[in-house]
Amino acid sequence: MDLSDKSILAVLAHPDDETFGMGGTLALYARRGASVHLLCATRGEAGTVDPQHLRGFNSIAERRETELRCAVEKLGLDGVYFLNYRDSGMPGSPDNHHPEALAAADLDSVVARIVPYIRSIRPQVVITFDPIGGYKHPDHIAIHKATVKAFWLAGDPEYKDGQAPYQPIKLYYQTIPKGFLRLAVSIMTLLKKDPRHFGRNGDIDLATLVEEGNFPTHARINYREVSEIKNEATLCHTSQLDGPSLRRGPMRWFQTIAGEKEYFMRAVPPATPGLRERDLFAGL
Repeated sequence: MDLSDKSILAVLAHPDDETFGMGGTLALYARRGASVHLLCATRGEAGTVDPQHLRGFNSIAERRETELRCAVEKLGLDGVYFLNYRDSGMPGSPDNHHPEALAAADLDSVVARIVPYIRSIRPQVVITFDPIGGYKHPDHIAIHKATVKAFWLAGDPEYKDGQAPYQPIKLYYQTIPKGFLRLAVSIMTLLKKDPRHFGRNGDIDLATLVEEGNFPTHARINYREVSEIKNEATLCHTSQLDGPSLRRGPMRWFQTIAGEKEYFMRAVPPATPGLRERDLFAGL
């Protein structure tokens, strides 16, 4: 399959979103010849990092940017670009109120940083988070809102930024299927783990996510042929893993349940009832 005339832009919030969330999809399309680009809003400054991982680095941001660039190379992406906002941390964190935090930024100012990338890269497909940011991370929600608005403004000739208007054709949100979340909660309960305190820092409430945000799955991308590439990219994010390998930790646990598939809701064009795509470029 030759996709050399196709392009994808993923607009995400932090280093590791590109790999843990949709790394299989991005690697698959890169391998098939599509031009795949990543726009990352922050450098993950509010993430926790064990002191051992900061040796040789001046800051958490520097460490996590290095990890991201490693993952981008493994995934085979054509480019990574930063919006240069600061990580806002999880809900209720003091980082929410930092003057440079993404979640505290004016929506239109974030949009104004995204539109030029859409117009210059000219992707047919744009991917971002769902409206609740997958698990309610303030930065995920903020970048979702800004990406949706930028998607349309990029094609509006009245929106001036010195570049020619360009309208992408398809917009997808990465989703976590409800059935998968219910299964995850059930398994955690059986294992006597609290589903309301999931993740490396115990700050993700899976039980609440089951009840909120009913986002349908319109596209399932099987990334089996590049699963090892995704694994290699995951290992780039050492500071965000529970151990030095994929054999343990939340991300490995999730990957085992989900299998080698990633899931998306098609926001644009509006999905027809019962839509089931296996290719984000379907119909193009």
